[in-house]
Amino acid sequence: MENSHSAAYAAAGVDITAGYEGVRLMKPFVERTKIPGAVSGIGGFGGLFAPDFSGMTEPVLVSGTDGVGTKLRLAQLLDKHDTIGIDCVAMCVNDIICCGARPLFFLDYIAIGKNEAEKVASIVSGVAEGCVQSGCALIGGETAEHPGVMDPNDYDVAGFAVGMVDKPKIIDGSRVREGDALIGLTSSGIHSNGFSLVRKVFDIERTDLKAPMDELDGKSLGEVLLAPTKIYVKAVQALLDGGIGLHGASHITGGGFFENVPRMLPKGLGARIVPSAIPRQPIFDLIQKRGEITDHDMYNTFNMGLGMVLAVPPEQAEKALELLAAAGEPDAVCVGCVSKDSGGVTLDNA
Repeated sequence: MENSHSAAYAAAGVDITAGYEGVRLMKPFVERTKIPGAVSGIGGFGGLFAPDFSGMTEPVLVSGTDGVGTKLRLAQLLDKHDTIGIDCVAMCVNDIICCGARPLFFLDYIAIGKNEAEKVASIVSGVAEGCVQSGCALIGGETAEHPGVMDPNDYDVAGFAVGMVDKPKIIDGSRVREGDALIGLTSSGIHSNGFSLVRKVFDIERTDLKAPMDELDGKSLGEVLLAPTKIYVKAVQALLDGGIGLHGASHITGGGFFENVPRMLPKGLGARIVPSAIPRQPIFDLIQKRGEITDHDMYNTFNMGLGMVLAVPPEQAEKALELLAAAGEPDAVCVGCVSKDSGGVTLDNA
């Protein structure tokens, strides 16, 4: 890239040298994510990965793509960009682990109004951290500068994950049975969904995001809202490796419980969930009070304290909780059961 510079392109708003500097700055972060199978580093025309098929009868690739949504606006207002990449990875790998697939590799895409190398590298540092947490390699990506289309301070982040599972071990909900215990894995807060409503409730463009709040146990609104999405790959993998018959898994994202839990249920079955059993963080009470939002709308928009709901045989629930605690989820809790009901999700005592 030694002689690569275009004065005409720079005058049009695209600084390709900033792109090269961004790649240089992000390389140490990307290096952290290298795992067996990662053949290439960043900078090539394609990301290369050689999967290990040993021990598998019918290897199946599982893919997922997602973004961070309008949570990005919080990062921009707070000028803090090193965790938003964790959210991006989490949204993808938490989806594919629901199928029982172990994540292999990840690619990111950043669209930005003005390419600032340090800002882009900071975003990628979060992506790399998310990859480390989920055990996958960051093998490529793209940073696109959009002068005249995006405000110079604006950016968007999206990603793409690929994992692998043996076909006989795919989790698709077909084994879910009436009476299965529903185990909830606690969230770190809002995660990455519902932020359009959050921004409206708190009028974040004009709110002090850094002031400590009694309602949030002395934390600031910005700190709580920007908390990165939890990654559940290692916790779910611990159940699979520990011999738990994981019948179904649901990542609680946009649409909350009413949209996501039914995605793992066979026809004719429903889920009865006890809200009082959920360890609910103060931010949800604050949103509901400030926005005057009904219980139904809260549970149909937010994760309400649970980022993942798992269906396991009732006789294995206690062992599952022990394995989850050992895997870093000590607050995992039984929150209900699968019922013979085609009505989807029922909240008991909500």
